[in-house]
Amino acid sequence: MASRLFEVLFALRTGRSRLTLADLTRETGLPHATVRRLALELVEAGALDRSPDGGFTVGIRLWQLGTLAPLSVPLRTVALPFMDDLHAALRQHVQLAILEGTSAVLVERLSSGHAVDVASQPGGQLPLHSSGVGKVLLAHAAPDLTDQIIAAGLTPHTQHTTTEPTWLRAELAECRETGVAYVHGETSLGVDSVATRVLNAEGEVVAALSVVVSAGTVDLRTVRPAVIACGLAVSRSLGWRPSAGTRQAGPLARAAGPSSRSRSSD
Repeated sequence: MASRLFEVLFALRTGRSRLTLADLTRETGLPHATVRRLALELVEAGALDRSPDGGFTVGIRLWQLGTLAPLSVPLRTVALPFMDDLHAALRQHVQLAILEGTSAVLVERLSSGHAVDVASQPGGQLPLHSSGVGKVLLAHAAPDLTDQIIAAGLTPHTQHTTTEPTWLRAELAECRETGVAYVHGETSLGVDSVATRVLNAEGEVVAALSVVVSAGTVDLRTVRPAVIACGLAVSRSLGWRPSAGTRQAGPLARAAGPSSRSRSSD
């Protein structure tokens, strides 16, 4: 029963934040009568709201519960002042993402009216192999996640997407060394980004921060120092110090212990 309730809830997502009963039935693949009964139970519990025309949206009680998420909320609170400074200086998209399964999930973004159009919104997902924040998160995740992403196939979102596993592994290795990833039109044509890591007190990468620009309008190399400085400022506010270094997640890091940390001036 609980798993079916979750299926109904998770049918709602970015870009699909309001669904009819027919939509929920189609999205979940469950019988119409079952979906109707579960949706009404969720409405009664306050997890969903139902409008007079029959549409279902996230309920206020579920939203209140989401604000207690232990990583995204404190992270956003700490990061926003520094992101705001970076946004004020560059007047471009500045975004923050965390790793969730096999995707990068945007937890915050600051934008300007004249900035390049982007499809993703806070709460939305970005591919790990073709976005700046995604590459930073993938580079510092457990090594078997890279294997999983490659095994699933590196989807070519544009003609510039890295689809060769050897090239992707080389990019990730460089990102671990420098703490920075560049992307040129790999997820959306005409959209470039430079991203860096955000670390906690133990030196674990808990988020990635990026600036997104219209291709050809900004030399990403000139933006890089400001992006790195912003990432370091957020990291220090989370308790990170240079002596902690940078730790890669997963079995290899745990097996090697503290000596597996790599230190970088970035």
